Amino acid sequence: MKIAKVQLPLQTFSLVAGFMVWVILSPLMPFITEDIPLTNNEIALITAVPIILGSLLRIPLGYWANRFGARKVFLLCFIVLLLPIYYISQATSFTDLLIGGLFLGVGGAIFSIGVTSLPKYYPKEKHGTINAIYALGNLGTALTSFFGPVLAGYFGWSTTVQLSLLLIASFAFLNYLFGDKHEPKVTTPLINQVKGVYKSSKLWLLCVFYFITFGAFVAFTVYLPNFLVDHFELSAIDAGVRTAGFILLATLIRPLGGYLSDKFNAIVILMFVFGGLTIAGGLLAFMPNITLYTIGCLAIAVFSGIGNGAIFKLVPLYFSKQAGIVNGLVGAMGGLGGFFPPIILTFLFSVTGHYAIGFMALSQFALASLILVVWMFYQEKLSLSDNAIQSTVEAVMVTDTKGSIKMVNPAFTAATGYDSKEVVGQTPRLIKSNEHDAEFYSKMWGEINSNGYWQGDIINKRKNGETFVVWLTITPIKDEHQNITGYVGMFTDSKTNKG
Repeated sequence: MKIAKVQLPLQTFSLVAGFMVWVILSPLMPFITEDIPLTNNEIALITAVPIILGSLLRIPLGYWANRFGARKVFLLCFIVLLLPIYYISQATSFTDLLIGGLFLGVGGAIFSIGVTSLPKYYPKEKHGTINAIYALGNLGTALTSFFGPVLAGYFGWSTTVQLSLLLIASFAFLNYLFGDKHEPKVTTPLINQVKGVYKSSKLWLLCVFYFITFGAFVAFTVYLPNFLVDHFELSAIDAGVRTAGFILLATLIRPLGGYLSDKFNAIVILMFVFGGLTIAGGLLAFMPNITLYTIGCLAIAVFSGIGNGAIFKLVPLYFSKQAGIVNGLVGAMGGLGGFFPPIILTFLFSVTGHYAIGFMALSQFALASLILVVWMFYQEKLSLSDNAIQSTVEAVMVTDTKGSIKMVNPAFTAATGYDSKEVVGQTPRLIKSNEHDAEFYSKMWGEINSNGYWQGDIINKRKNGETFVVWLTITPIKDEHQNITGYVGMFTDSKTNKG
C-alpha cells in the first residue's frame, strides 16, 4: 500500500470527524436548554463561539502542516479535542458551555491542514478537484445535525457528546498509523511567508469571497436548528433533518465547484455564485413561508458550496509557494464569516422583531462581492495582456494619439538602451536617426491611415548614438467605437527578421 494514496481518504475522513465535534452544540441545544436555562442571546453566543478558535487557528495550522506535515498536526489536534469534549459533557452552566465550546474550535481549524497538505501529492490541474473532495469533510456537520438530536432523544445530550470521544480517539490512532511520515516539508519561516503575500490584492479578495461563501455555510449550519424551532415551530428532530439536508447539499456540490474551476475560469464561476447568493439572500429577507424559505436556503447551499470549491482552486494557483499561510488566512476569514451572522441576526431580531435586515445584508454583501469578482476578471485580462507584452521578444512601444510614449517593454530597453523611466512621456523622436526624410514619414502615415497598419525597414538610433536597422510594424489602437486612442509599434532587428 502506497502511503501517498491513503492521504486523501484519511485526511478527508479526519475532517469529517473534526467537523462533527465542531458544531455538536448547535443541534443539541434544544436538549441542553432543558437542563441548563439559557437566553436566546446566550444560545447564539454558545453556538457561535466554536467558530472563533476554529477560524483563528487555521492560520498557524496551515503553516504547521507545511512545516511539520499533516500527520503530526492532525494527531496533535485530535488529542487536544478530547479535553473540551469531555468538559462539555459534564457542563452545568452557561460558562461551562462557553469555555468548552471555544476549544471545540480546534475541530473546525483542522480544515487548513488538508488543503495545505493534499495538493503536494497531485498536479496543479487537479488541485481544484482534490481540495473539493477533501472539503466533503463538511459532511461531518450534516452527520451531527442529523444524528445528534436522534441520539440525544434516546441517550441524552451528555452521553451523545461523550460518544464523540471514541470517534476522535479513533482518528488520532488512524493518523498515527497511516499518516505520511515523509510528506514534503516547507521550511520557510512564517514571517517570510506573510511578507510574501500580505501585499497581494488577490489574497484579500479571496478572503472576502470565502468570508461570504463559507461564512454563509457555517452561519446557516449553526443557526438553522434553533431558528427553525423558534420561528417555524418545528420539532428539534425535524429542524435537525432540514439542517442536515442543507449541509449535505452544500457539501456534495462543492466538488462540482472544484471540477468546474478545473475545466473553466474559476473567476467566471464565482460571478454566477455571487449573483445567485444576491438573489437568494433577497428572497430570505422577506421571511416567506416554510416552502419558500426552504427554497431560499437550498439556493444558498448550492451557490455557497460551488463558491467554496472555486475559491480553493484559486489559492494554490496564485500562491503555490505560500499555500500553507494563505490557506490558513482564507480559511480563517471563512470561519469568521460564520461567527458574526448568528449573533447579528439574534441582536437585530431583539431590536426590530424580524430578521429581514440581517438576510438583506447577506444579499448586499454578495452583490458587493459580485462587483469585485467582475473587476478581478477584467484585471486578470489586463494583466494577461501586459504579461504578454512584457514577455515578448519583440520590442514594443505604445503611444497616445499625440505621440507621447505611454509604455515600453524590456525588449525595447535591450534594443535601444533606454529604460521605461527615460522614455515614458517622451516621443519616438528620442530614437529617431535622421536617416529618413519627411516624404518617408508622410508615406508611412498615409499607409497607416489607409491600410490600418505599416510595415517596413527603418533606421533607429540607440542611446549610445549607434544606428541600427529594424523591421517595424505600426498599428493603431482602437476603442469599442472604432476611434483611434493610440498606436503600438513593434520591431525586431531587421537582419534577424529576414534570416
